[in-house]
Amino acid sequence: MADQWPVADQWIDLEPQRIAERIRTGRRTIFVVITTVSAVVLLVAVLAFAVARPLGLSEAVVAVPAAALAVVLGLVPWPEALTELRDLAPTVAFLAAALLLSHLCDQAGVFRYAGAVAGRLSRGAPRRLLVLVFAIAALVTAVLSLDATVVLFTPVVLATAAALSLTPRPYVYACGHLANSASLLLPVSNLTNLLAVAASGIGFLRFLALMALPWAGVVVVEFVILRRYFAGDLAGSSPARPPAPSLARPPRFALATLGLTLVGFVVTGAFGLHPVWAAAAGAAVLLLAQRGGGRTTWAALSLPFCLFVLSLGVVVLAVGRSEAGVLVARLVPRHEGLVALLLLAGLAAVLANLVNNVPATLMLLPLVSHRVGPIMAVLLGVNIGPNVTYAGSLATLLWRRVLRGAGQSPRVGEFTRIGVLTVPACLTVGVAGLWLSLRL
Repeated sequence: MADQWPVADQWIDLEPQRIAERIRTGRRTIFVVITTVSAVVLLVAVLAFAVARPLGLSEAVVAVPAAALAVVLGLVPWPEALTELRDLAPTVAFLAAALLLSHLCDQAGVFRYAGAVAGRLSRGAPRRLLVLVFAIAALVTAVLSLDATVVLFTPVVLATAAALSLTPRPYVYACGHLANSASLLLPVSNLTNLLAVAASGIGFLRFLALMALPWAGVVVVEFVILRRYFAGDLAGSSPARPPAPSLARPPRFALATLGLTLVGFVVTGAFGLHPVWAAAAGAAVLLLAQRGGGRTTWAALSLPFCLFVLSLGVVVLAVGRSEAGVLVARLVPRHEGLVALLLLAGLAAVLANLVNNVPATLMLLPLVSHRVGPIMAVLLGVNIGPNVTYAGSLATLLWRRVLRGAGQSPRVGEFTRIGVLTVPACLTVGVAGLWLSLRL
């Protein structure tokens, strides 16, 4: 019996250690829960304010304090926040330059010209007009980004349909959907693409080569489904005469500048430069041609929105560092086969509809960095997925705001129904196209 007493003494000595360890474990659990909840609450607050925009206030009104609070609370260490801001700065600078370029193109009459040409070439045939709207919207989205399609081309499409006495629904839905799904083609087509390029180092031409096939497949699928869905609205012909050719004078200088800017994107990519330089050069040329513009022109830089994107990056970093980020990381497939890419694109689409596509991109890219196939699969998900819900992308929210302002408010049920029809089919075709492109 005497030999057993040291064991008993040892057991007695270990009890305080076990109690202390349990206390430490409990404290760590509470800390993890608090930090995770705090990060998620900050993100939800930022996104909810961006969706509602009460009194027309900028999205930055809540996003900037939320980012500062994330640093103060220790959710994001200050050095990591600075690194995130430094990494995002060139992308946000491009966003400002692209918004200014789009505005100056609008001032030069590029979009009015495109609408007039579409109306004239359609000769009053609703289906032919849908083909033309698809072609122009896909091109505008690819070259001038999705915001140009939503804010500048959609009103022109509404006016064109009204001039031809046609129901605008098929055409405005084409603009809304293509603003997201047709933004796959070029790095400059979407902010999410620029974030992916920054994370992977993929060049302009390499990006184009990988995304050309998925982009074409997705646009065709969107067209087939929307044409079938709106078959009743597209039947018959317009009772009104198409616009006269004299109404569509081509803005040659602006179109030439756009063409050279696109060439500039290729050149800067070839030399490893950020495309912000090409966008800024194109905007500067048009700005000089229009003799500086006024307050409206400079407001097109949307500096408050740029602050919102920078702040959002810090808030999303807080979520990514929390247990919520760990959970998302566990769901990311580790392989790069066709099924894995499809699952990853589906995860990105779901996440985009839950937290918006830009936060979803910022959260997923670090988990697949330097893996080209998965990065492109993420882009397919975050660019196509937002067509299911309004909150999926800021472009969709802008699209709804434009239509409301024109008295053509879209119905939530119809928007969701069309999204459910198009998004799974587009994701499947897009991922299949990406899988083939990666093997060519």
